[in-house]
Amino acid sequence: MKLRQDATLQQKQQGKLIMTQKMQQSIQMLKFNASELHDYLSQIELDNPFVAVSFNGSPSGQPLPDFVTPPSKTSSLFDYLLDQVNLTMRKTVLRDWVVYFVQNLDQNGYLKLDTKKLVRDKKIDQTTLDDALTLLWRLDPPGVGARDLQECLLLQIESERGRDDLAYCVIAEHFELFTQSKWEQIAKKMAIDLKQMQALIDYLKTLSAAPGKAYDQSETAYIAPDLIVKNINGTLQAESTTLVKPRIIFRKSYYESLVGELDQSVSDYLKEKKKQYQTLVAELAQRQSTIERVGAEILARQPEFFTAPDHPLKPMLLRDVAQKLQLHESTVSRAVNGKYLQTDFGIFELRSFFSQAINTDQAGNETSVDEVYKKIQAYIEAEDKHKPLSDQKLAEQLQSDGLKVSRRTVAKYREKLNIASSSKRKRF
Repeated sequence: MKLRQDATLQQKQQGKLIMTQKMQQSIQMLKFNASELHDYLSQIELDNPFVAVSFNGSPSGQPLPDFVTPPSKTSSLFDYLLDQVNLTMRKTVLRDWVVYFVQNLDQNGYLKLDTKKLVRDKKIDQTTLDDALTLLWRLDPPGVGARDLQECLLLQIESERGRDDLAYCVIAEHFELFTQSKWEQIAKKMAIDLKQMQALIDYLKTLSAAPGKAYDQSETAYIAPDLIVKNINGTLQAESTTLVKPRIIFRKSYYESLVGELDQSVSDYLKEKKKQYQTLVAELAQRQSTIERVGAEILARQPEFFTAPDHPLKPMLLRDVAQKLQLHESTVSRAVNGKYLQTDFGIFELRSFFSQAINTDQAGNETSVDEVYKKIQAYIEAEDKHKPLSDQKLAEQLQSDGLKVSRRTVAKYREKLNIASSSKRKRF
């Protein structure tokens, strides 16, 4: 028997993008906003003894430019309430229960404990519970410590000196009708006219459904613009601010004083730190160039935003700018996220200049989503408050202006504008 062995050789070629450390650093550098870049360069300055960073001719440790507001940390709800407890209550068992309740509040200020179960399990007697809750409810903000929305609103009404008994009655006795906005039924049951009912509605709308929401444990973010728009001889130009255009100085004399060291580890350390400096300078220049190019393209495509009184925006997509500048779309996205442009009339995130076209009218002109927002807002401002426009009516008005927008899309845009539905905008 003849044995035959066939050997075949297959060659397979695969393309794979290897993300080098230099590429990762370059991407990360572009992601930084102005304040993050400042912190990053300050850390580099600490880590590399041969690098000095100067912002606007000042060392990085000096105060930031005037247009940057330093971050401040807001008090958390827990800290705010605990401060009040410590200042107003003596150390007693009752005070300990109040602190325990404060520890069990959610971010909106509601008490997420089954207080009835605490009594059933004999963890606390009813009298102590009532006293502790009373003390908790006296803390600021009013409504904190409530166990449900109805109790939250009642606590806020009770906290006011000239308590509105009619408002209290609405929430205490007609809460279900209140949640359904059945104002006429409530007015009828309370034997009051619509004018009084409207005054009650206006007052109840000032109450908060989440009294603890205003308190946050995170640091307050601050905005530092990357670009400033300047009008130079009638031409708009976007220039980098000093915060994102620092001078990176290499301490050459100090470096050269150590070059002669015979120790190999010292020599390797010197080479590493010098290479870090060279890479940093190149990456910073590339970041600055990319953001400035994107900024210049925004000015070229959205000139009316900077010159017209109503600041209209034209449809513009990330891929449009990417193709024009021969950059990857993800690069443009990183260049506009968290980056801000300063004008004479405000500071705007670069991403806000991008919007899709909603449709094309008969003349072939595209309309941006921003323009549709403005039209919806204008329609609602001019509406009859006794008969506010429904989302369907708004869609029909847009269509009469040549814009084909569905009712569902109108509802979505209206919500983004923080405008209530027609039923909630109705006035008696």
